[in-house]
Amino acid sequence: MTQINAETGARVRRVTIVDVAQHAGVSTASASKVLRNAYGVSEAMKQRVQASMDALGYRPHRPARGMRGRTFTLGLLVSDIENPFFSLIADGITSVVRSQGYELLISPGGYDAGSQNAVIDALIDHQMDALVLIGPVVTGADLERIAGEIPLVVVGRHSRSAALDSVSGDDELGSALVVDHLVALGHRRIAFVANQQDSLEPDRPESVRLAGFVEAMARHGLAESAMVVDSRWSLTGGHEAARVIAETAEAVTAVFAGADVTAFGIMSELWERGLRVPDAYSLAGYDNSRMTSIGPIDLTTVDQSGFEMGETAGRLALERIGGRTESRHVLLRPRLILRSTTRSVAAGG
Repeated sequence: MTQINAETGARVRRVTIVDVAQHAGVSTASASKVLRNAYGVSEAMKQRVQASMDALGYRPHRPARGMRGRTFTLGLLVSDIENPFFSLIADGITSVVRSQGYELLISPGGYDAGSQNAVIDALIDHQMDALVLIGPVVTGADLERIAGEIPLVVVGRHSRSAALDSVSGDDELGSALVVDHLVALGHRRIAFVANQQDSLEPDRPESVRLAGFVEAMARHGLAESAMVVDSRWSLTGGHEAARVIAETAEAVTAVFAGADVTAFGIMSELWERGLRVPDAYSLAGYDNSRMTSIGPIDLTTVDQSGFEMGETAGRLALERIGGRTESRHVLLRPRLILRSTTRSVAAGG
C-alpha cells in the first residue's frame, strides 16, 4: 500500500510488518505474534519488535489485523448521544480496552427495537470483536440471537442469560433510596417519570426502576399518592413530563425524574416558565452524570458508578474475546448523592 506525502506529493510506500521483522531481525511470524499480543511471546521479543515499530513509524493496518482473526474494535450501542451518563460508561470501557490495542466505535441506535437491531447487525457486519449494548430495548430473544453471533456484554439490563454477560446497578434499591429520602423530607405526592417501552421486559432498567418506585411508595403507605408520568428518558422527555406535571389537578411536591437527562429537561422547562427547583417542587435524578454537580444545577441524584460499569463491561468483553464462555452478571450497589434540588416540604418545596 502506498501513501501520498502531503508536502511533496510523492508516493510513499507504507511500512509493513515485513519491514518491521527485517528491522528487528526476527521472522515475520514472530513480529505478527507480537502485533497480536499472542500467548507465549517473550518480553524481550515484544520490546525488540516494538522498538522497530516505533523506529519505522509502523501503524498496523486494521483490516489486515482482522484477517488474522481480530479487528481490535469494540462496538458500543447507545440509544442516543445526548445522555451524558453514556459518556461515563464509554470512558470506563476505553480506560480498559485501549491499553490492549482496542478502539471503541460508538453508534446511536434510537429508541425502538427495530432500529437498534439494524444498528447491531451493521456492527456485526463490520466485524467488531465484541459488542457492548447500553440499556438495549431489543427483546431477550434478540439478545440471545446476538450473543450467538458475537461476544456480548449488556449494560443496564438485569439479565441472567447464560449466553451473555451483564453489568447493572441495583435499580430497585436506587429507586428506594430516592423515595425514602423524599418521604423523610415530608413529601407525599411524588411523581416518577417512566421511560416508555415497546415491550415491558422485566429485566430492563426502566422496568426495575419503576417497580422499585411503586414498591417503595407502597411500603410508606403512599401507593395512592404515587403518580407515574409516561415519557422518555431524554431532554425532550423531561420537557414533556414537566408540562404534564404542570397540568395535573393535584400538585406534586416532588419529582423523581428516573434519569439525570430527564431531570435536565424538567429544569429547562421550568426555567422557561420562570420557575426553579426546588421552589416549584423537589427534583431528583438518576446516574450522577458529570453535569449534575455543576453549581446552577446541583442535582440530587443516584450514583450508579457509570465509570466502574464501563470498566467492568470492558473487562468482560476482553475476557469473552479471549475465550471465556461461562456467563457473568455483575450488580453494582448505588448510593444517593444529596444536593440542593431536594428540600423538606416545611421549607417550601
